[in-house]
Amino acid sequence: MNNDRVTLTDKQRKAQRSRSIALAVALAAFVIIVYVGTWAKLGVNILSRPM
Repeated sequence: MNNDRVTLTDKQRKAQRSRSIALAVALAAFVIIVYVGTWAKLGVNILSRPM
């Protein structure tokens, strides 16, 4: 089996890290927006309703 690997330059590695961080921040922001939106839609009294 041939192990041809691509080696990234420092500039490419830095760009890849920046994209990864941006994606992580965007995903975290989406999760927070969905969480807050759910609380806003269901109301504050969701914890005191009968099950």
